[in-house]
Amino acid sequence: MSKIDTQGMSFGSSRSKKPSSTNPMKVTPRRLLSPDFVKEMKILINEVLDERDGRMDYDSYFDVEKFRYEVK
Repeated sequence: MSKIDTQGMSFGSSRSKKPSSTNPMKVTPRRLLSPDFVKEMKILINEVLDERDGRMDYDSYFDVEKFRYEVK
């Protein structure tokens, strides 16, 4: 059985633990959903909370039957 010499095989042999001199990376978060979908979900959530609290004194944005119209 032969032995493996592992001395000097590690990457980055610098032994100092000084912090890096590079600037931190700037990350811009991205949404998975479209802005229109996010807006509609906010409206829906607020309507559900209003209905639960008994403050539903307006026509729902999602009640499409009330907003039906003819196109000529």
